[in-house]
Amino acid sequence: MSTRSDTFIRPMLAKEVREPFSDEHWIYEVKWDGYRAIAELHGLQVRLYSRSGADFAPLFPNLVTALAQLNLDTVLDGEIIAVDADGRSCIEYLEQYPHRPGLALRYQVFDLLYKDGHRLEDQPLLWRKQLLRDVILKASELIRFSEHVRGDGVGFFREAVAGGLEGVMGKRLDSAYAEGHRSPDWLKIKTRQEDEAIIVGYTPSGLVLGRYLELRLRFAGFVAVTPPDEVVALPVAEASFSLEDIPADVRWVSPTLVCGIRYTELDSFGRFLGARFAGLRRDKEPHEVRGHD
Repeated sequence: MSTRSDTFIRPMLAKEVREPFSDEHWIYEVKWDGYRAIAELHGLQVRLYSRSGADFAPLFPNLVTALAQLNLDTVLDGEIIAVDADGRSCIEYLEQYPHRPGLALRYQVFDLLYKDGHRLEDQPLLWRKQLLRDVILKASELIRFSEHVRGDGVGFFREAVAGGLEGVMGKRLDSAYAEGHRSPDWLKIKTRQEDEAIIVGYTPSGLVLGRYLELRLRFAGFVAVTPPDEVVALPVAEASFSLEDIPADVRWVSPTLVCGIRYTELDSFGRFLGARFAGLRRDKEPHEVRGHD
C-alpha cells in the first residue's frame, strides 16, 4: 500500500438499507464499484488519496495529471473506477487496468468540499452539486461529474439492476457533509450481496478470509481463486484460527490485505457462502472490516 499522510480528509460514509425508496427530498446517484478518493487541488499541486489517507498518485498518475490541468483551488470527493465498453464499473477492472484493452479509467466526482478559500461542508448537498457541475464542466474524459436524479429512487434502482450496476446511493438533498461519519443522510442500496474480508492465509486453490468482531479476528470462510502475487508476497504469520475445517496446507500470512467478496448468503456463524473473489481493495484498511454476531 502507498504511504499515508498524517493530515487528510476522512470522507463522509453511508449507511446501508435493503430496499429502494422514493422521496422528493432525496437525490439518487449510481453507486460506483471502485476506490473512494479525495482529491485536494491547489493549482498544479494535487493530492489524491484513499479514505484512510493512502496515496493513490503512484497507482493513477494520469488522474493526477488530469486534475492538475484543471488548475483549481478546490477539494473533491469521488470514486476512481475503471469501466468497460458498456460503461459498467467493476472493482476487478482496477486490478486489470491498464493491461486490459478496452477499459477506461475515470474519476467520478460527486461532491465539492472546498473552493477558492471557502469551506463548503455546511452548505446543502444539492447546492454543492450544482456548483460542482460548473467547476468540472470542462474537465477531461478522465474527470467526470456524477449525475443524479431527484425523487424517483425506486425507478432509478430498477434501472441500476437492469444495467448490472453495483447499486444506488440515496442522499438527502439538504444534507451537510459530515466528514468521517457514517450518516443516515446518505444511504446505499446494493443490487447484489457483497462485502469485504481480510486475507489471513491461502492455499494453492484459494484464500482464507477473516473479519473483526470487536477486537478479535474471526474466520469468515474461503474463496476459490488463484492467490494474487501480492498475497503470496505477504510475510508469514502465526495461524489466525484453529478450526477443524481449515485445510492443513494453509500458509498463514500477515492480515494486512483486504479483498472484495460477492456471495449468496451468510451462514449462522457469519461466514460467506457461495463466495466469489472481487479483487483487492486498496482503498480499505483491515480495521474497517467488521463481521456480525
